Amino acid sequence: QLQLVESGGGLVQPGGSLRLSCAASGFSFDSYAIGWFRQAPGKEREGISCIGKNGWNTNYADSVKGRFTISRDNAKNTVYLQMSSLKPEDTAVYYCAAYPVRSFVIGCSLLWKYVNWGQGTQVTVSS
Repeated sequence: QLQLVESGGGLVQPGGSLRLSCAASGFSFDSYAIGWFRQAPGKEREGISCIGKNGWNTNYADSVKGRFTISRDNAKNTVYLQMSSLKPEDTAVYYCAAYPVRSFVIGCSLLWKYVNWGQGTQVTVSS
């Protein structure tokens, strides 16, 4: 059974850093693009970053570009989201999700309909 589990969330002061992890199991991890999304209370879910199946291609939302870095380790079936220069407006529940890509597709898009979502991890940025 395909499963994604996020971890690494917590409380951090503005300007601080956190690294989120998304551990996958139950599927051919290197055949999927992975996306990170977040949802703040009262707001719609926002796609913030994605990474292609081999890690060569990444995309970022403007809201996090230059502050967040996505990476993956296919040997460990894990995707990471390194978050720096955190702001109070980054406070949200962060989710990862997987999208199966065809063999010739190496990129990713935050507009795809991702399937197989994790349960989320809370990130709170506050002093």
